[in-house]
Amino acid sequence: MPKSIIIRSNGGPEVLGIEDVKVGSPGPDEIKVTNHAIGLNFIDTYHRSGLYPLKLPSGIGLEAAGKIDEVGSNVKRFSKGDHIAYASMPIGAYSQQRIIPEKIAVKLPEGISLKLAATLMTKGLTTHYLLKQTYSLKAGETVLFHAAAGGVGQIFAQWANSIGAKVIGTVGSEEKISVARENGYAHIINYSKDDFAKEVMKITKNEGVPAVFDGVGKKTFQGSLSCLKPRGVMISFGNASGPLDPVNVFKDIQSKSLYLTRPTIGHFFTNPKELQAGADEIFEKVKFGKIKIKISKEYKLSEVTQAHRDLESRKLLGPAVIIP
Repeated sequence: MPKSIIIRSNGGPEVLGIEDVKVGSPGPDEIKVTNHAIGLNFIDTYHRSGLYPLKLPSGIGLEAAGKIDEVGSNVKRFSKGDHIAYASMPIGAYSQQRIIPEKIAVKLPEGISLKLAATLMTKGLTTHYLLKQTYSLKAGETVLFHAAAGGVGQIFAQWANSIGAKVIGTVGSEEKISVARENGYAHIINYSKDDFAKEVMKITKNEGVPAVFDGVGKKTFQGSLSCLKPRGVMISFGNASGPLDPVNVFKDIQSKSLYLTRPTIGHFFTNPKELQAGADEIFEKVKFGKIKIKISKEYKLSEVTQAHRDLESRKLLGPAVIIP
């Protein structure tokens, strides 16, 4: 029987259990997939811990790439044997085989491997909606991105550079500076050692930046607001350091007429056509060398507990995958 990671209670990495599961046949609008590579994302730790509540017991994981074993009677876009990737609810990607809705899958082009696709969907689509839709980044602009050495951060700087923009990046340790530099950050600040807001103001000659992209959360939120220009955009899209404190609109937002947004991937890719188009744009940039992806680590499905420990301790120097 295929195996899957199941959580029966919320908590630390130790609640991740591996179990045999029965996988039947797909319904009319579903496909049955054997996963060949599974994406490891910080949101998985939120589901595991209960920060983002799930009905338990539950599978875990949103992102994977694999090969189609069987298609439902209404499925027209895919055939048995197609290579596909997905990054969406329903949860349960940490599995060897599963059934998913056809609408969440995208077809992989030649030249994009299953391992690569499993790191590209969540991180690539996140980058897409951040710099193309949430804030339309333009050539000549300089913006701030937190967690520059992370999976999204690596893609973000390369994409920004490809359109002629510059990015100031922050990292949490000295060892991550070289990773950020390799991916094209114009300036890199270790926020665990230096006051990043003051450094940003120095770099921008006290002008500030028009946009901050913040996936770190609690530790960086107030500093991010302080280095924004008037009418700047604060884009909060993650909680790696913990959930945000309540926002004081008068003090935090009105003081500089700032914009605050909390975007999520599901609000930008709402149907299969949008999803495939967004994915195709990412795949194209990878195929033409505009974005280069280096997988930092691979784990077996049985090593998922260690994978989550490494993820939460911020040890990973780039995207990682689970090989089921």
